[in-house]
Amino acid sequence: MNNDRAEKAGSGSVRIYDATLRDGTQREGISLSCEDKLRIAERLDAFGVSFIEGGWPGSNPKDAEFFARAREKEWKHATVAAFGATRRLGRAAEEDPQLLALVAARPGVFTIFGKASAVHVTEVLRTTRDENLKMIEESVLFLGKSGRVIYDAEHFFDGYAEDAEYALETLRAAVRGGAEVVVLCDTNGGAFPWRVEEVVRDVVLRLEHPVGIHAHNDGECAVANTLAGIRGGARHVQGTINGYGERCGNANLCAILPNIELKLGLRCLPPGSLVHVSEVARFVAEIANLPPDEHMAYVGRSAFAHKGGVHVAAQRRLPNAYQHVEPKLVGNESRVVVSELSGRANVLSKAEELGHATTEGVGARALERIKAAEARGFSYEAAEASVALVVRREAEGYRPPFRVQEYQIVAGSREGAVYVEATVKVLVGDVVLHVAGAGNGPVSALDQALRKALTPAYPKVAQIRLANYKVRILDGTAGTGATIRVLVDSRDEARTWSTVGASPSVIEASLQALVDGFEYGLLDVAESSRARGTSAKSPSEEAA
Repeated sequence: MNNDRAEKAGSGSVRIYDATLRDGTQREGISLSCEDKLRIAERLDAFGVSFIEGGWPGSNPKDAEFFARAREKEWKHATVAAFGATRRLGRAAEEDPQLLALVAARPGVFTIFGKASAVHVTEVLRTTRDENLKMIEESVLFLGKSGRVIYDAEHFFDGYAEDAEYALETLRAAVRGGAEVVVLCDTNGGAFPWRVEEVVRDVVLRLEHPVGIHAHNDGECAVANTLAGIRGGARHVQGTINGYGERCGNANLCAILPNIELKLGLRCLPPGSLVHVSEVARFVAEIANLPPDEHMAYVGRSAFAHKGGVHVAAQRRLPNAYQHVEPKLVGNESRVVVSELSGRANVLSKAEELGHATTEGVGARALERIKAAEARGFSYEAAEASVALVVRREAEGYRPPFRVQEYQIVAGSREGAVYVEATVKVLVGDVVLHVAGAGNGPVSALDQALRKALTPAYPKVAQIRLANYKVRILDGTAGTGATIRVLVDSRDEARTWSTVGASPSVIEASLQALVDGFEYGLLDVAESSRARGTSAKSPSEEAA
């Protein structure tokens, strides 16, 4: 091979082709409306990708509507692409309905796929090799009269392994037809990176035409295969946000983009855009109505979360001791997780992160309390507000804004309707309040009773809302004696925080988490009114 030619072919920036709106929606559980697709497309355009594949105009009315509405918009960075296939067997390109639908959509670019595998040609299309080459060339040529064409060579790596010369001939047919780039597709997702790099390098050298890479994730190698393709000389990359796609998904652009810019030193987005990749990942997940993958590389909430005590201690001395890149470069942040695996550095760092600097002694005592509580079912990893409270309660002079002394739940049926009432005795300052609340369940009733007791003294309670409530049974084999863990998310007008409770009683665990939620929300009030009331511990602290 001529290394100079390979190096020349591999130089320059990388063009990003986002296929989330078409290939990504083939994932089970995703269904996007036309409005959803337009919102995502607009966000991707602002992000700075080169191409946005909007769908297959000939396949359904929704995609036809998308292209009609997309034509009315002004796109700043991206070119909208319409997806389709080569002409059908035995039909002229200019008479093929789906090719005509592509032309009617009037996108910025046409992307069509054809067969690169000789086995697929004879066994799936049931035609000859020569006819397949004609189908490719004639389809690209026909579409080229109306605009730009990108050609996706389906099953290319499998086809190359079967018959490399024929696979190359299918690419040459597309080039003769006028395709501006030919994309090598690992359609079944089973290739390995070393083979991908070798094949792409060979194609780049022999074809002397722009080459792209499109990888699926069935062998969990889609990102690695894409990067290998870039090393081989591909400068057009196809993928999806969050790796959404059929079966195991497509190459995940949220990992590929940072790797290209931060690790390979190539440009693939407008300057300053990479910092928005975490935001884009969350935005698309929200529109797709899917929970974000918190452990995804670069963009996941846990991507830069540190739990091991040794790691956190090192991070405090050297900020990137256990981070491969600076989190802010991808719009993320470093976090410390507190658990039974933590050291004092975790507690100290978490307290500082939450704005509560403390001493080594307080940190050590708080850590012991956390470890003892986790041994009994508590988990503080997702309950940072409860961590802050454990630290505060170990500090000299801390007085909580209130203390629940007693509670009672009454549930029953009255005239065919179920009712639940909660009664709580709460110490607020020097005053003991005995109030009741009703709700559609025990947690709701307790929440209402606590609000009645606290609001007169702390009007801020009216701003605190219960945002989420999660219950987990820790040992399903223990039956009704199993420990129950409750996580509560609370929010006010400016922030959201999480608290935890654990007990064999779901009501007790819920009360612990609720009390911590209110107490954390009132921390600033407690600090400003230390002189009132007496030192007290909440139910969750007593359980710990």
